[in-house]
Amino acid sequence: MRIRSTIALLAFLLFSAPLALAIDENICRYCGRDHAAEAAAAAAASTDGTGRKYAPDRLVDVLNIKIDVVPDFEKRTVSGTTTLTFAPISKPVEELTLDAEKLDIEKVESSAPLADYVVTDHHLVLLFAEPLKVGAKTEVAITYSAEPKKGLYFRTPELGYPEEDTHIWTQGQTHEAPHWFPCFDYPNERSTTEVICTVPQGMKVVSNGKIVSDETTGDDMHRVHWVQDKPHASYLVALVAGKFEKLEDQHKDVKLGFYTQPTLAEHAPNAFLDTRTIMAFYEEEIGIPFPWDKYDQATIRDFNSGGMENTTITTLYHGTIWAKETENIYSSRNLDAHEMAHQWFGDYVTCEDWAHLWLNEGFATYYTHLYNEHKLGRDELLYGLYRDATGRVLPASDDPRPIVFRGYDNAWEQFDFRAYPKGSWVLHMLRSQLGVDLYRAGIKHYLETNGQSSVVTSDLMAALEEVSGRELDQFFDQWVYGAGSPKLKVSYKWLPKEKLARVTVEQTHKVDDNTGLFQIPTKLRFVIDGHPVDHEIEIEDKKHEFYVPLAAQPEVVRFDPEYSVLAEVDFDKPQNMLEKQIVLEGDMMGRLLAAKALAKDDSQKSVGLLKEALNSDEFYGVRITAANSLQDIGTDEAYDALTASLDQSDARVRQEVVEQVGKFYRPESLELLQGVVANEANPAIVATAIRSLSKYPADDVRNLIVESMDRDSFNNRIAAAAIQSLGQTGDVQLRGKVLSKLKADRQEFTDRDYASALETLAKLWKDADDKEPVRVMLVECLRDPARRVRVGAIEGLGALGDPQAIPALQTFADREGNGRDQTAAKDAVKKLTEDAPFVPREVRELRRLVSELKKEQASLQKEVDTLKAKTEAKQNTPTAEVSTKAGSDQ
Repeated sequence: MRIRSTIALLAFLLFSAPLALAIDENICRYCGRDHAAEAAAAAAASTDGTGRKYAPDRLVDVLNIKIDVVPDFEKRTVSGTTTLTFAPISKPVEELTLDAEKLDIEKVESSAPLADYVVTDHHLVLLFAEPLKVGAKTEVAITYSAEPKKGLYFRTPELGYPEEDTHIWTQGQTHEAPHWFPCFDYPNERSTTEVICTVPQGMKVVSNGKIVSDETTGDDMHRVHWVQDKPHASYLVALVAGKFEKLEDQHKDVKLGFYTQPTLAEHAPNAFLDTRTIMAFYEEEIGIPFPWDKYDQATIRDFNSGGMENTTITTLYHGTIWAKETENIYSSRNLDAHEMAHQWFGDYVTCEDWAHLWLNEGFATYYTHLYNEHKLGRDELLYGLYRDATGRVLPASDDPRPIVFRGYDNAWEQFDFRAYPKGSWVLHMLRSQLGVDLYRAGIKHYLETNGQSSVVTSDLMAALEEVSGRELDQFFDQWVYGAGSPKLKVSYKWLPKEKLARVTVEQTHKVDDNTGLFQIPTKLRFVIDGHPVDHEIEIEDKKHEFYVPLAAQPEVVRFDPEYSVLAEVDFDKPQNMLEKQIVLEGDMMGRLLAAKALAKDDSQKSVGLLKEALNSDEFYGVRITAANSLQDIGTDEAYDALTASLDQSDARVRQEVVEQVGKFYRPESLELLQGVVANEANPAIVATAIRSLSKYPADDVRNLIVESMDRDSFNNRIAAAAIQSLGQTGDVQLRGKVLSKLKADRQEFTDRDYASALETLAKLWKDADDKEPVRVMLVECLRDPARRVRVGAIEGLGALGDPQAIPALQTFADREGNGRDQTAAKDAVKKLTEDAPFVPREVRELRRLVSELKKEQASLQKEVDTLKAKTEAKQNTPTAEVSTKAGSDQ
């Protein structure tokens, strides 16, 4: 009572202030139960506890999960029955806990007598009358309903989606499956599954495995039954249902299905051009036929990631669909290849726990590169690895966490550069050191040995060691169980009297308990009279000098010429060597590195070499790097070289040239960019030019940007660029037009572009006298199904500078968890509180105290409720609706 009285008094003092009263009056309509429920849907998953994380013990072997559900599209609820068949593994089981997140359990039936069951927010605990015998099958049927905030998602007109695109979809990874069916939710448990779903006629239903029946049930409904008869993890169980257009293809006996929203069907074929050839390549490369009955893909409106590799049914973000007008700038090939690779690596073999996630994601990332090599040549593989290394892995080389890491708080923390590109690089180094044939044999052995089971890193190492005869402890210790990656300083000197090349390699990274010195086998390559001479070396010490006898002084010296080592290499070469290296045939990586290094020299000769590379190099990645280096040089000659190189047949290079020209502030640049906007057919390149116009204040530029906001393009790419450009100009006269555009065309933008536009909108209105129109819109966007949009709205409210948004933001900030929604909301509230000079310090302190007291009261109330429940349990004999089913296998 004292706590409540204190809160009441502080609240009275706080909200007696005129400003606080205005906040309460203007924002309270967004703080009701419905809005709170929408906000709760975005809350991050609760942490997995403190300390090191391990897979849980398996008391039973789950044999089958049968899910029979009916979704209600209007109420956004689901109801049905899930039946689990299981058997104790090594000792009798008297109590069994299932994961069940806020499921309303109506009844539980069991083939073995139940004494009782207990329902909590997160679990269903089964208490059997007698211990279940080892190996004896038991069947438990659980009838329930739910209003899932995770796990099962609705895309309906009530949420702002086109009626003709109405659909539902599920997401299991990492721990969302229990939000729509009870199960043992950890990747070390596998079972066969069945999914039965009843929906209105005209809607399609897709799930794992094979369809075994599709029956009309009356009331204009039909019931579709899918069976997955090979065991897989519960997080890979999937259900997609709704209004879809379907495309079909086939590889050998495997049927391929492509489901997409009717409003996107026109462009859908572009996204699935490679699926059949990807499957054919993987079967050949991996040596194991596609391990499932069929393979479907379904695009999802505002999916919460790029894609999800559910067994036999991959779900994809709808933004993977692209228009042909963008040429080769956008492609679904990498996403298609990544998710299909998971059907072997992640589904057929599954990481036993999230510490070993790289066995799923590293393989999927690397085999995407291998498919690109197969389709486009080895240079494409190397360029993909280079972009991964320089863009994601090496900048984080000081991260103290290894790939296999158990100290995470939430499993999603594992889904970062360590599992994906660094894991991919580990496989590339293994393939390089073992050789292609031994590596392939080792991976095939790994899959044959561990197929349809859960794996840890030692399983992969054992398979490779058995096939190759190599001891791989040191390799895995430094790259997988150790953190970081090497930083190498390389220098070269020619010793003419001895005719020796001296190459010095020093490991310069910090050596500590997390990261040691690396043992690195690689090569040196010396080019003499156009002919390469290779010399193998092994780096072990902190500093080592290698002496290599040569017939003559080399024109070019290359370190790690086959690009087989993940390392940050500082090799300062003389100018004359770079000039020869940038034109070296058969060495794309050498030319690319030379093009990058020449940015440090602004001589006319370097500019000429870069211009020649930009226009003549056979690989687009070298041409893109040359364009970047010319902009870095920044001289008149470099600018002229760029503008003379706009005529590029490869759209990716053409876009890069436009972007680099746009970084120069010159009248000639403005004229060129205006010409691109007027004459370029590729909307992605037009968007690039528009984004560069913001630095020019002329009226005709302003008008061109405004006109572009209404220019048609797929996914509103051009309009999004125009809004971004207007935001950079800070032209407040146009903020009303931006507001109208965003209110009218939500579904025409990708969620990423829309989120960015919301932040731009807020900045344009920051100094307005009346911020209410924008505040109201941004608060409404807090209920958007797409997390990116919600976060964009939260950050927009913070940027808007209107303290009246604080109560709405506080509903996010006060929720449990540490997801992006909560973090962004806390930052926004802090910003609004600190940036409000007209709010007295005492009022801000009172607000903080009220927030803390509310949390303390909630904690105390929880303790009181728990004590009350325990007291009542002792005083009353609980009753539960349980029944014993015939046919017990006890």
